[in-house]
Amino acid sequence: MKNKFLLLTFSIFLYLFIFICIYLIHINFFKVGVIFYSSLIDSVIALIIFFGLYNSINFFKHITNFESSLIILLLLFIGYSFSISLPTVIDRSLSFYFLEKIRQHDGAIKKTAMKQMFIDDYMDEYKLVEMRLTEQLKSGTIELKGNCIVLTKRGYLVTTFSDFFRKNFLANKRLILDSYSDQLTDPLKDSEINNEYLCKKE
Repeated sequence: MKNKFLLLTFSIFLYLFIFICIYLIHINFFKVGVIFYSSLIDSVIALIIFFGLYNSINFFKHITNFESSLIILLLLFIGYSFSISLPTVIDRSLSFYFLEKIRQHDGAIKKTAMKQMFIDDYMDEYKLVEMRLTEQLKSGTIELKGNCIVLTKRGYLVTTFSDFFRKNFLANKRLILDSYSDQLTDPLKDSEINNEYLCKKE
């Protein structure tokens, strides 16, 4: 049992080493579309290399096929978790931007300046519109038709799921500054259709 635990630990560290090496090579020497998808591809490539080493040196000959399958599934999960919780979160996170912006301003900003900061700075500095468009185009949830951004069938499915999840599985009593509210379970509830946003599909 002890040997198998050490083997599992070694497998995790070996996989992470391979994954991080591939990830660093990818982001430094190749073009990257969507950071999350690119990182996922890196995790799969790392797993393939790991599996190749697995077979070539027969290092895991003392474990069963079932245990080998569990290790592979665990490594897939670790790769996915790394991809979504580090590069993707840091790349997309408004919270990180908020903290970094405070640090940039000598560790303190005016509370009254926050809204304007997000409107004037965040949109431009993080290329927010351009990056979200790129991600959704790559994901196949939207299409560009002339001057219109059109939701695809996949986009409708994704938004149907997200709307259902938000309304049924997010906290009803969520702390927003000094009070608890269910506003974020249906943020569009009181939102009106803005005719200036509408676009005639071609």
